Amino acid sequence: MGRQEKILSGKELRFLLKVETSGTAEDYLRYEALRNDIWGCAEDNLPGSRNMMCENYLHDGSSLFLAAYVADPSGSFIEDRAHLVGFSYGFVGVRDKKICFKSLDNLWFYSQYTGVLPAYRGFGLGVGLKEFQKDVLADVFGVTTVTCTFDPLTGVNASRNIHHFGMDVLEYRAATYGEYGGFLNRLDVPTDRFFMVWDLKKPKSRPDVRLDGLVAGRHDVVEVEHRRVPGRSGPLDLETVRALRLELDGEPLLIRIPRDFYALLRETDVADPAVRGIPLEWRMRTREAFQTLFGRGYKIMDFRTLPGPPAANDYVLSR
Repeated sequence: MGRQEKILSGKELRFLLKVETSGTAEDYLRYEALRNDIWGCAEDNLPGSRNMMCENYLHDGSSLFLAAYVADPSGSFIEDRAHLVGFSYGFVGVRDKKICFKSLDNLWFYSQYTGVLPAYRGFGLGVGLKEFQKDVLADVFGVTTVTCTFDPLTGVNASRNIHHFGMDVLEYRAATYGEYGGFLNRLDVPTDRFFMVWDLKKPKSRPDVRLDGLVAGRHDVVEVEHRRVPGRSGPLDLETVRALRLELDGEPLLIRIPRDFYALLRETDVADPAVRGIPLEWRMRTREAFQTLFGRGYKIMDFRTLPGPPAANDYVLSR
């Protein structure tokens, strides 16, 4: 099928991953509809359909649209809105603004969106789309550096980007997108993001650290406790931040984040300010932890999810 298509099998379903080649502007409206189905922020729209078509590298621009279509019950792939269940979108930019486009080595690709409908998560589509993106960028674009952002408190993204793909954190950006709502954000919680770089040529490496062998508490920058709170769907136990230990100076150091920050945002979306403020507390205290440690020369080396009980998400940092 060449470099523009790939078949992905996940559990009992099959998916067609495909580079968008359409020269019909209306076909690009499916990406806008899917983006809104996934993130639910209609006012934060993609460019108009005509502009999206023109900016596609196969036409007049330098952007890349990747589509994920689920097979119908007969096993056939129908490339329409009803079967489009995931996508990835990004565009070529420049690293050093003084060099701009004068050198191919100065180009990088900004991966702005990668999303999958909730019903099709857990089938490997997120990783599959990124791996397909990597192949197309290296083989077709000749670009081997990818950048992206993600919320530092989202373990699913940290596990994929840092642990699986081996991306590096370049900087911590506070309140990157201002007030930004939708399904995965809340207007009262700042939109902090990691700015990441993915060197497609660099082999993945992981520090040889056994987190279960570390002495409890001696490496934890973020101390947590569990509280029983009246959540949106009923009483539940939530992780909350008890204290920061910014004086720690060993290696490795661990920064804990919630097990499921998206669920935390939903469950604390209530009137009680003590409950509603839990994700904001996570944001502000972890922001302080990351910025302080980065300022002291620490870097994120890995991200680990420990099964527990209780389960835990930890960034692993060393100098």
